[in-house]
Amino acid sequence: MEEKDLVVLLNEKRVFKPSKKLVENSNVMKWMKKKKIKSYDELLKKAEDIEWFWNEAAKETVKWKKPFKKILEQENNYSKWFNGAKYNIVFDALDKHKNKTKTAFIWEGEPEKEVRKISFKQLYQEVNKLANAMKKLGIKKGDRIGIYLPMIPELPVAMLASAKIGAIHSVVFSGFSALAFRERVNDEAAKLVITCDGFYRRGKIIPLKKAADEALMETPSVEKCIVIKRTAGEKVDWNEKRDLWYHEIIKKEKPECKTELMEANDPLFILYTSGTTGKPKGIIHDHGGYAVGTAITLKWVFDLKDKDIWWCAADIGWITGHSYIVYAPLILGVTSVMYEGSPDFPNPDRWWEIIDKHKVTVLYTSPTAIRMFMHFGEEWIEKHSLKSLRLLGSVGEPINPEAWMWYYKFIGKEKCQIMDTWWQTETGNHCITPLPITDLKPGSATKPFPGIQAKVLNKEGKEIINAGGELVLLKPWPGMLKGIYKNPEKYQKTYWEMYPEIYLAGDVARVDSDGYFWVQGRDSDVLKVSGHRIGNSEIESALVSHPLVAEAAAIGKPHEIKGESITAFVILKKGTEISENLRKELIEHVGKEIGKLARPDEILFVEDLPKTRSGKIMRRVIKAKVLGQDTGNISTLSNPEAVEELLKAK
Repeated sequence: MEEKDLVVLLNEKRVFKPSKKLVENSNVMKWMKKKKIKSYDELLKKAEDIEWFWNEAAKETVKWKKPFKKILEQENNYSKWFNGAKYNIVFDALDKHKNKTKTAFIWEGEPEKEVRKISFKQLYQEVNKLANAMKKLGIKKGDRIGIYLPMIPELPVAMLASAKIGAIHSVVFSGFSALAFRERVNDEAAKLVITCDGFYRRGKIIPLKKAADEALMETPSVEKCIVIKRTAGEKVDWNEKRDLWYHEIIKKEKPECKTELMEANDPLFILYTSGTTGKPKGIIHDHGGYAVGTAITLKWVFDLKDKDIWWCAADIGWITGHSYIVYAPLILGVTSVMYEGSPDFPNPDRWWEIIDKHKVTVLYTSPTAIRMFMHFGEEWIEKHSLKSLRLLGSVGEPINPEAWMWYYKFIGKEKCQIMDTWWQTETGNHCITPLPITDLKPGSATKPFPGIQAKVLNKEGKEIINAGGELVLLKPWPGMLKGIYKNPEKYQKTYWEMYPEIYLAGDVARVDSDGYFWVQGRDSDVLKVSGHRIGNSEIESALVSHPLVAEAAAIGKPHEIKGESITAFVILKKGTEISENLRKELIEHVGKEIGKLARPDEILFVEDLPKTRSGKIMRRVIKAKVLGQDTGNISTLSNPEAVEELLKAK
């Protein structure tokens, strides 16, 4: 597509209508016909009765072992859905498929010749073997399991085995550092850790066991560490009292294991997400409501059918992978693709090779990835047909209209609707998203999913249209978080303090005159780098932990591929000389403290930073000044002269 043609399309503000065939054959339309609901708008209106709608959604997706006593109970901003129901998500995600020879996962290793196809039956047996081994290690209901693994099939196996016996898993992204892993393990007091010797990334072996060993030097709660052999002989240090080889402990275990019967509201997992303070928040999700929310959204938004090959190209270390690689696809019984490596390795067409090779029908990825492929150019795409694709999706951050159009034109061949989804770690499932029956606007996540009620409010709590404001959700939904682990005060303050009894998403958005939502980004100090949320204060804390750094402030700058790049302003301790070596050292120091993805793209040294009279560094002012925007009233700062000094940073 020529640039001038792209501009014309955007200026026309085109609405992309779904094909009649897509609408008529969609899962949601078939359901609507059964319920005698005639239109999309009527569906949204009827679903305002949230108890009716989510009960209907549960009928479509899960089977309770014992029925619930009440659909919804609320108290002090905590919600219990399907309270009294006896359930375990593994009943629907695994046990009901135990005799199916259909493929559950198609796994592609980064080395191109490594491909594994795991059937539902094989997955069931592997999970049971690990579950039995974990029980012999003393793991029981309520124990926490720290999982530090890359994108290999044993990762969902470990999650499902934990859930099967009633333990609570906590997956940590394999790109995070040893210190970040240690912090999470200690916060949850994990009893068992599961990791691997190493994994492949861009042709190199990443020694994950080495990082796990460093983390476990100061984790008093951990009793055992299960190690998966991923590589062909990567040497690892071994603690005879603690470490166990995965293949050895499951070798003699039976392929059957009783699934622990849980309450629907019992915790399933803890997933840590960056916040506006240095310590990540442990978001809790349950078995019952989470199963309903993830399964119905995947079934309706991406219209998955029995013959579909689904590829959610995220990492399981994030909520997208939990919900839409592991739990929801397994509940629906569809085949999923998993890929271990980088999207551009060994060449920028690796993804397109995988799509054609496995006949992928639905692709779900991030705007960051889309912009990266735009940068590589269309010639890599033109080598492949991509004719198997029928729907596309976007997740992780707002997608700019230019990337939307490119995705539609070159990947979807102008025949695939794009499901642009807005949701969060906290929400568990899609909240603002089109359905296959929805008219689309490039760059808009369209309207709330049925059963979700959203608005944009000003600071006074009044609804606003065609202006930026706070994105809020008015009513509870089954997939929502059950709290922050060991921190009820933060839960109340973060999500419910600004507007009592209304969930504050922390994103800025606007609603147009057609009721379409346009999410603009984070309102809080959280950076979105390559689809990953990283707290500004986490980066600042890492910098200040260096012995030569006195103070630091981290901001995000718009980046055409990553979404945001990280710039850090650093005040050095007196007597410290500025040097390029020190700059590089600080960048690597952040990588060691948090992980490579958190490393600043640039570090600038300053004498002072703008602060309030109470000593709070004003990141908002710093960012505005650096980006050439209005800094607002700075007369109340204790040192307004520091604002101009930012432009002299070295």
